[in-house]
Amino acid sequence: MGFTSSRMLQTSTLLVSLLTTTGALAHAHLKNQSPAADSQVTDAPRALTLTFSEGVEAKFSGLTLTGPAQAKIATGLASVDGKDNTQLVVPLEQSLAPGNYTVDWHVVSVDGHKTKGQYHFSVK
Repeated sequence: MGFTSSRMLQTSTLLVSLLTTTGALAHAHLKNQSPAADSQVTDAPRALTLTFSEGVEAKFSGLTLTGPAQAKIATGLASVDGKDNTQLVVPLEQSLAPGNYTVDWHVVSVDGHKTKGQYHFSVK
């Protein structure tokens, strides 16, 4: 009986491990962005484009853009292309002045998982 209980415990542990790993992989991870993280651009962007590892829900996703002197920069509503919901596009309502910018983003993936992060870029 001890052998069977031990075997069941090992099997249970393996199943929990596999389920936990699968759940961790279900989050939308930021794959790339435009402007790129830690880049310096010559021309100020008209929009920020973030590409994720899986589809995101635009109505529950967005970002905050902070510029020089910690000033909040006005942005439009986040949207995704109907064909490619892995790409979140956020238009900028004003031209960016030269300086350093911080993007604080948050998304909800199509399967309901929340993810957030931050990156920086600068305008020359």
